[in-house]
Amino acid sequence: MSDGQEEREEQEQRRKWESEKKDRDDDLERDWERVGERERRDSRAAEVEALDAGVRAQSGQRTRRSFVIAAAAAASGYGFYRWIDRSPGDQLIPRPLRKMLEFNARVSRGAFDERGLAPTYPVARSMELRTNGNYGLKMNLVPESYRLQMVGVEDAKRLPQYVEDVTAWEYQYVAKQDAGPVEHDTKVAPKAAAVVGNGSKAKADPNGDAGMGEGPMMQGGAASTMVGGGGDKKNEVKMPPAFEAAFAALKKAQGNKRPRGQEEAGMSDNTLDPGTPGLLLTMDDVTSLPHHELVTEFKCIEGWSQVVHWGGRRLADLIAKYPPERKPDGSLPKYVYMETPDGDYYCGFSLQACMHPQSLLVTEMAGRPLAQWHGAPIRLHMPIKYGYKQIKRIGLIAYTDRRPDDYWTKLGYDWYAGL
Repeated sequence: MSDGQEEREEQEQRRKWESEKKDRDDDLERDWERVGERERRDSRAAEVEALDAGVRAQSGQRTRRSFVIAAAAAASGYGFYRWIDRSPGDQLIPRPLRKMLEFNARVSRGAFDERGLAPTYPVARSMELRTNGNYGLKMNLVPESYRLQMVGVEDAKRLPQYVEDVTAWEYQYVAKQDAGPVEHDTKVAPKAAAVVGNGSKAKADPNGDAGMGEGPMMQGGAASTMVGGGGDKKNEVKMPPAFEAAFAALKKAQGNKRPRGQEEAGMSDNTLDPGTPGLLLTMDDVTSLPHHELVTEFKCIEGWSQVVHWGGRRLADLIAKYPPERKPDGSLPKYVYMETPDGDYYCGFSLQACMHPQSLLVTEMAGRPLAQWHGAPIRLHMPIKYGYKQIKRIGLIAYTDRRPDDYWTKLGYDWYAGL
C-alpha cells in the first residue's frame, strides 16, 4: 500500500471518528437539554402548584369574608329599611325621610338663598299652560264678589280696606258654564263623567264635577279629585244621625257657609278663626300696582314643564304697599301663608321667596285675562318653586312667624319645593 493511500485511509478514519464523536456529543447535549427541560418543567410545575395552593387558600378566606360582609350589609340594609318603615309618621311619610327633606331644603337655601333668577325666554317660545289640579276651583267665582284678604299688615286699622273680621266676607259662586280644557293631574284618580250646560249646549265635562258644587265634596264627603273619590252618591257612606245633627249645627254656626278644607289633605291649621281682623282688597287695589310681564318656565313635580307668558303684579310690590307688622324686637315675620277662598288649597312660603323679583301675582296668561280654570282672578307664579306651590285663586295672604301649613306637604311632599 502506498503512502498516499494510507494517508487517505487515515484521514477517512479520522473524519469518521470525528463524526461519531460529534454525534455522541450532540446526543449527550440533547440528553442534558432534555434533563434540564424536565427539571425546569418540574420546577415550574412545583411553583405553579404552590401558587395555586396559595390562591386557593386566599380565595377560601376571601370568599368566606365576602359572604360575611355581604350578609352583614344585607342585614344592615334591611334593618335600616325596617327602622325607617317603623318610624313615626310625619305628614304621611316616615319621620327620617321628612328630616332628610328638611336637611336638603337647608342645604339648598344655604347655597342659593332663594335669590337666584330663573331663566327667561322670548315670548315666541311660550305656550298656553295646561291645566293640572282644580283644588279650590270646583265652581266659578263671581268676579264682583272677589276680595283678597290680608292679615298681619302693619297699621292695618289706618287703611280704608280694614275690617274687623275678614272671615265674614262671603264669596259668591256659580256653576261652571264651560268645561274647560282636559286636566292632566296624575296625582289623583280619574274623575267621574259629567256634563256642563243644558239642552243643546250640554257637553262632556272632562274635569268630572259638572261645575255644580253639590256633590259629596260640597257636603263634606270625599271630593271628586281625591284618590278613590268619584263623586258618586250611591257610593257615599251614610253618616250616623248624631253626626249629621252635629254637622248641621256646625254649618249653622258658620252661617251655613260651605265647610272648609274639603279636599284630601283636609283643613289647614292656618285657616283663620272667625273674628280675625285684616284688609279686604279689591282687584282695583291689586291692579293699581305696577304691571310686569315674565316669560319663564313652569315646572311640575310630575316631571313636565312649559314656557309660559305671564302678566301681573309683583308680590314684592304688594308686600311693600301692605308691609307685615314687625315683632316687638323690630324684626319681620319669617313666613307668608296663602289659601283659596274656600280654604281647600293652601301654601306656605318664606317671606324672602315672596320678595323675590320674579314672584308674580298673575292676572294674565299668554296676553289674555286669566281663565277661571287657571285660577282667576289672581294666582301665583314663583319660578324658583315647583308648580304645586304656585297656588291658584288666592283668597288670603297672611304674614306669620310660624311655618305655615301646606297642602301637599301634608300628603308627603317637600315644604320647600325649591328649584
